[in-house]
Amino acid sequence: MSKVVRLAVVGGQRGAAFGNALSSLLGKAELTAVCDLNSDVLKGWKERFPGITTYTSYERLLESSEVDAVFLATPMLIHARQAVLALKAGKHVLSEVIGSHTIEESWELIEAVKETGLTYMMAENYCYTRENMMVQHMAGAGAFGEITYAECGYIHDIRELMHGSDSSLTWRGDYIRDFNGSTYPTHSLGPIAKWLGINKEGGDAFEELITVNSKSRSSSKYFLEHFGPEHSGSQVGYWNQGDSSSTLIRTKNGVLISLRVDIQSARPHNMNHYGLQGTEGSYLAPRFGGEDPLVWLEKDQMAGQHPEWKSLWAYEQQWEHPNWKQWSEQALNTGHGGGDFFVMHEFVTAILENRKPAIDVYDAVTWSSVFPLSIQSVASGLPVKFIDFFKG
Repeated sequence: MSKVVRLAVVGGQRGAAFGNALSSLLGKAELTAVCDLNSDVLKGWKERFPGITTYTSYERLLESSEVDAVFLATPMLIHARQAVLALKAGKHVLSEVIGSHTIEESWELIEAVKETGLTYMMAENYCYTRENMMVQHMAGAGAFGEITYAECGYIHDIRELMHGSDSSLTWRGDYIRDFNGSTYPTHSLGPIAKWLGINKEGGDAFEELITVNSKSRSSSKYFLEHFGPEHSGSQVGYWNQGDSSSTLIRTKNGVLISLRVDIQSARPHNMNHYGLQGTEGSYLAPRFGGEDPLVWLEKDQMAGQHPEWKSLWAYEQQWEHPNWKQWSEQALNTGHGGGDFFVMHEFVTAILENRKPAIDVYDAVTWSSVFPLSIQSVASGLPVKFIDFFKG
């Protein structure tokens, strides 16, 4: 392979959000191809990057000798299948979330990475926002003491993305219709896993979960209002996925994690729903725009003083993550709070340095396994053990 990673974007509409991140990696990565079924999407990429080759066939793209790695920004339920095909074709893989949606696919993905020796990374950009990396830095240094509890949530009304202009269901609509569990867990769980050192030497591991879901009402109300009573989506009982999903996870070290996923209820987007509690401090993420993330550290508590929160940014000089100190200017020019830059940078440099990426295949399948395990838990009403993907 050349000293520059030649990258193809697969799923050009979703992948366009990473365009600025790609442009910031000059000298390390080169965009050589884009694959999409929509000719208008491909035209837009060609106008921005005239030198690329465009494809409507994923199989033909994988045959190209001008592509070293693929970025999968395709519908969620085909990520694992496409990743395995790419690895077997000799391509490194950066996959959008989630990495896999069945346990069987997870094992296939692990085996493909082991057999090929190629780089696989899941593009969980929420791990790389400034505040999440700062809290990771603090937690790793023991600033909160021994961690006992964490909470996280992805609360984002996506109902307008569940259908096309003709009212037919998109892939998002299909999976809300067909599944009932915690169906989009990694944006929430990824940062928490980093803070706890899940799957890392000397860190922790997920032990078991139980998931309870509410009834489904918001999507049928939405479809009734937008498409009338004749649309099947307007019928109560059509949608399997409950409006709110609540999962409790217990780790092997006894940490309790509360995870909420709600992608149907009518309310503003809340992408930073996190909290952390330790024996010597705690953290609260902002709940709405303009609010500061908050920290309380016991060591800073004056004797006799009533405990008060401080802005996380009051600790900037001491606890800013080294990556943000080095790359903040480049990161802030990209999407998802700078996360897109760090995902692309980590993936490309892991390939060039022939090392394991920060979010490897074991992280991907462990975090993503909440999807199938939570479905099993909802159906049975019982706790479910996590899979030991390391086989002990």
